[in-house]
Amino acid sequence: MKKLFAIIAAVLISAGAYAQIEHPVTWAYAAKKTSATEATLLLKATIQPGWHIYSLNVKEGGPIKTAFTFAKSKDYELVGKPVEPKPVTKYEESFKMDVSYFEKEVIFQQKIKLKPGAKLTAIKGQLEYMTCNDKKCLPPEDVDFSIPVGK
Repeated sequence: MKKLFAIIAAVLISAGAYAQIEHPVTWAYAAKKTSATEATLLLKATIQPGWHIYSLNVKEGGPIKTAFTFAKSKDYELVGKPVEPKPVTKYEESFKMDVSYFEKEVIFQQKIKLKPGAKLTAIKGQLEYMTCNDKKCLPPEDVDFSIPVGK
């Protein structure tokens, strides 16, 4: 009886170990220098089929919008706000409103100005986003990032 219990427990534990946590979005980062004192940060989301993430511009009462927070530094300053390409906008019954979102992939951009004498090698920050498909939404995720900035 003890052997049978041990075997059942081992099978259940093994099955639980193989259960996947869903992560339908992967992020990649880059910086493109546009001059000696300016650069554009690129934050790319690759989204699995059937899933989407929300725009930077979602009205109150809707899903969690995508948002970026950049660490403060004496070496650079943000120029304007992050920008995004044109999103898909549709009515979502679960939120009872029109929402804007991206499927497959999206590249968000943030311009920065490097300050004189900057010794910057990377720009750090955090992003928050929410992922949904036509059946469910996953809890919002916070992701730390570090974007290499060439000299």
